[in-house]
Amino acid sequence: MFLGADPVVQGVMTLLAIASVATWTILLVRSVALSVAKRRMRQAISEIRAVTSLSAAGVAVPPGAAGALIAAAEEEIARSPGLPAEGIRERAQAALGRIEAAEAKRAAAQTGILATIGSTGPFVGLFGTVWGIMHSFIGIAESHTTNLAVVAPGIAEALLATGIGLVAAIPAVVIYNALTRAVASYRALLGDAATLVLCHLSRDLDVRAVGAHRPRQASLHVAAE
Repeated sequence: MFLGADPVVQGVMTLLAIASVATWTILLVRSVALSVAKRRMRQAISEIRAVTSLSAAGVAVPPGAAGALIAAAEEEIARSPGLPAEGIRERAQAALGRIEAAEAKRAAAQTGILATIGSTGPFVGLFGTVWGIMHSFIGIAESHTTNLAVVAPGIAEALLATGIGLVAAIPAVVIYNALTRAVASYRALLGDAATLVLCHLSRDLDVRAVGAHRPRQASLHVAAE
């Protein structure tokens, strides 16, 4: 049926078949990538939660998304010696927010292709349907007969194009929704890791402030004596 179809209908079918292959390839690649990323993030969250300082978290957590969050917080502390703790917290929170957004965008890569296939696939198939039916009517006009044997091949080609369009579009929509939920879950883990990093940062700043305040109190006490 495909070999006997009009070249335009053949092109539509080929395009939809490529779109279907792309859909399943994206599912395989992104599912594996998100699964690995979420597993690593859960492990990193456990390690961050187990330590008591930001520097210890930087040693315990391997390079990756969580490591980038810790590195950004440590860099802000290193670049702000003697500055107020509140400003350091605000700048660190902004840096962590940018890292979260970049990681979420990276995790959602290629899902836009699925949305495009899911929304345009049926219409591309419909175009093949319209073209196939039009080709059948042209065959009727040229043969000057309404014999079913003349009409049937073109209509069958048209229906096949519609079917392939649905086969490409329906899985794309389902897979897009599934990957979107997986990306949202990963982004929630990123938010948890960023919150733990900010907690360690705030604690370290408070410890530093207390350590700087105690010697001053001791010197005042000695001077009073």
